[in-house]
Amino acid sequence: MNRLPSVDLLIRQPGLAALAGEHGHNLVVGAARAVLERHRSGGEAVPSLDMLAEQAAAEARGRTATALQRVYNLTGTVLHTNLGRAQLAEAAIDHAAMAMREACALEFDLATGGRGDRDTIVEGLICELTGAEAATVVNNNAAAVLLVLAALAGRREVVVSRGELVEIGGAFRVPDVMRAANVKLVEVGTTNRTHARDFEAAIGPKTAALMKVHASNYRIEGFTKAVAQSEVAAIAHAHGLPFIEDLGAGSLIDLVALGLPAEPVVRDCIAAGVDVVTFSGDKLLGGPQAGLIAGRKDLIAKIKKHPLKRALRVSKMTLGALEATLLAYRKPDLLTRDLPTYRLLTRPEGEIAALAERMAPLVGAALGTGWHVTVTPVGSQVGSGSLPEEVIASHAVCIAPAGKGSGKALAALADRLRALPVPVIGRVAGGSLLLDMRCLEDEAGFSAQLELLK
Repeated sequence: MNRLPSVDLLIRQPGLAALAGEHGHNLVVGAARAVLERHRSGGEAVPSLDMLAEQAAAEARGRTATALQRVYNLTGTVLHTNLGRAQLAEAAIDHAAMAMREACALEFDLATGGRGDRDTIVEGLICELTGAEAATVVNNNAAAVLLVLAALAGRREVVVSRGELVEIGGAFRVPDVMRAANVKLVEVGTTNRTHARDFEAAIGPKTAALMKVHASNYRIEGFTKAVAQSEVAAIAHAHGLPFIEDLGAGSLIDLVALGLPAEPVVRDCIAAGVDVVTFSGDKLLGGPQAGLIAGRKDLIAKIKKHPLKRALRVSKMTLGALEATLLAYRKPDLLTRDLPTYRLLTRPEGEIAALAERMAPLVGAALGTGWHVTVTPVGSQVGSGSLPEEVIASHAVCIAPAGKGSGKALAALADRLRALPVPVIGRVAGGSLLLDMRCLEDEAGFSAQLELLK
């Protein structure tokens, strides 16, 4: 073909005509025009009509493909921020789907027929599980901290230990949140040691609150000193001030009972005298992205009245998923069955090792003789800033190149794994690519697509 065809001729080709019925005439026309324009401006030889039709079909399919893709998380980090953090329970998925599919009583009081408050959907459950007097929810924990500070301490001072001024993912820093809330930060103590007397000395006429931040994503060891929650609470209350704590991950249960490393429990914070606690919904809680705020009734009422609350409120889908997740905690003996977060974190090491032994030969056969594929013990992590130095025994399929140039070979293999229909995400360590089997539950699906690596 020496000349480019017209758009009309191109879209009348059988493959494109069928796509128009599936995706609509306008989308296919746009795809055809885009392909023709690329060839018109490229100055290359004009392909055949069939080839142009194939290119237009690929363009049309690409325009309907979703950017948010399912992946296999074989990194060994269960709550991986870049891979979506907590996987939701089936009950949470179903309840969120109901909220999306049907009309629902989001802000409607079924008892009175009048307007309701969307927070009531989950407030009772949060209070039941934490011991708080009241609660509210916003779209993530950073938003929760921002709202609490703006509502309770706007244009005033908040006292925080210097050792707790942490930076979380994405270079998001606690001092930055405080500035955004129009709060003046008063740092006390030093990086490694803060005493009760430091909090006492910092309190003045402009002080609005005392605050602690759980340093979940780092640890200082050695010559250290931190002030206990009960001590900070006593100081705050003696001066008529609220005591705020940002827990970050915010577990609702004692993880030690599940054989996991200890992490602060929200109920214990409330019992120790913390007036307002903020924590995430998609970390150790095992639910959707959300920021939960629990505490004293009068303070929560003030927080809910702040203008930012409406700007930061969550959707009906989030509330549906969160309600179902919280309901799972009423059956504590079944949490490791019903919540994927705890099912994966407590997965028996022997089960993971057996899975790795089954997968290694399949991976080796798919990759061929240029690779050494073995099974090796590794350490999984909780992730999302929780327990950063704690590892949980796991096993991985270990892939090492047989020849030279291991760095380039591993990078190329990682590219191939990410290009699979369901991308496979592992981690490179010690000159090998590790596929940690802790989070692999779809054994059949993973195995089936290995054939595409040959």
